[in-house]
Amino acid sequence: MTTATVAHFIDGAHFTDAGSTQRNVMNPATGEAIARVSMDALVAADAGVAAAARAFPGWSETPVGDRIQHLFRFKTILESNAKDLAAILVREHGKTTAEALGSVRRGIDCIEHACAAPVLMMGRTLPQIAVSSSFCRTKEEGGVGIDSTVDRLPLGVCLGITPFNFPVMVPLWMWPMAVACGNTFVLKPSEKDPLSTVRVVELAHEAGFPKGVINLVNGGVEVASALIRDPRVAAVSFVGSTRAGEAIYSAAAAAGKRVQCMSGAKNHSVVMPDALRAAAIDGIVGSAFGNSGQRCLAGSVVVCVGDSAEWLVPGVVAAARAIRVGVGDEAGCSMGPMQDDEGLARVRSSIESGRAEGAELLLDGRAATLPRSGYFVGPTVFDHVTPEMSLARHEIFGPVLSIMRANTLDEATAMINQSEYGNMAVIFTDSGHSARRFERAVQAGMVGVNVGVPAPMAAFPFAGWKRSFFGDLHTNGEDGVRFFTKARVTVRRWI
Repeated sequence: MTTATVAHFIDGAHFTDAGSTQRNVMNPATGEAIARVSMDALVAADAGVAAAARAFPGWSETPVGDRIQHLFRFKTILESNAKDLAAILVREHGKTTAEALGSVRRGIDCIEHACAAPVLMMGRTLPQIAVSSSFCRTKEEGGVGIDSTVDRLPLGVCLGITPFNFPVMVPLWMWPMAVACGNTFVLKPSEKDPLSTVRVVELAHEAGFPKGVINLVNGGVEVASALIRDPRVAAVSFVGSTRAGEAIYSAAAAAGKRVQCMSGAKNHSVVMPDALRAAAIDGIVGSAFGNSGQRCLAGSVVVCVGDSAEWLVPGVVAAARAIRVGVGDEAGCSMGPMQDDEGLARVRSSIESGRAEGAELLLDGRAATLPRSGYFVGPTVFDHVTPEMSLARHEIFGPVLSIMRANTLDEATAMINQSEYGNMAVIFTDSGHSARRFERAVQAGMVGVNVGVPAPMAAFPFAGWKRSFFGDLHTNGEDGVRFFTKARVTVRRWI
């Protein structure tokens, strides 16, 4: 079957550059190709940055109140098209319909936050700031009559490089705030599932954004590298693996660019003996197996404290076994496939290595009742995992849950803090004292208390620590405004 090549979107229109190398965009539920995407469209990469650079002077001078009118319209358009976008996500990513709709809603939350740019960008003034006159010979020396103001100004052309796991939501972490602050934007989505991302950018154009303000360039590593190196790009925002994030941060920062790289994770949930049992089981199962475990806030390790394992382990296994794996838009389906065959192979390999290292395999997702075609694997649960095992240390990015044991909360926290990652950590407890101790001691940027996935709303930063983040300013929240703007201080005296 002939499949069409996914177009780029540059300067307000579709742009054709197939490059010399292409790859298939697959339907992970069937294993069939549904489109083709260019991997090395360097002409498009240059054109995208050029369009953004041309648009920047006019857009940055557009009043912020006018800029956000486009975002208000875009929000309404996106809400009207949410079901259609969800259908694309199910087809190209494998999400369930509920997961797809939820990710679109989370993206809309980011647009709503960006609409607050007039308040979030507001500068500050301190009038009559002066050195004490007793130290100065003249009024001029003392600074009498001097006012000082700091303003937030746009950077220029900003670049976003986004992952396959949330092709609608994650780009909306980036470009709505960037353009609200007066920047122009070039987006390079994942080559694995670009269809929904392209559709969102098309809808943004329907909202009336001027040509060149938002541009999309498809491609692989070669295109991403060219965009990062381009001297016209002032800032780079990235979400993906730790290895890629560290390399991008080093290269872009060395070139003097503003950089934020949200990277890998190995997330832990602690269960105390006093936890509410049903809530803890539901929270852990949802965190580990939602989105087929393909999210950077997946709780892939559970640390049972004391005798909590006696009820938690059988409860989690029973709940995981009850998950229905299938095509995302089928009635009753609660977990879809892995996004590609590479991810499926990674999960299968992790299961084998876990058994070889001596972990107890309680539920084998390879043995689940699965559709015959596509990249399916069922929920997998290991028990008696120890800190030195690869299951406890490496990000699997799939539906594999590892259970560890600890005698005390302090011991459990120490296990978590050994990790090179620090994205999120969760505690299930009915004790405010235990929760507070955990919050203060655990080394993670996002902490949940009786919440399986502590994903912050857009008004708060997505605040990974350690090797889960490279940079100074996180995405979203006030950090998002600071990242996409630069400070200018003006000191005034009127004589």
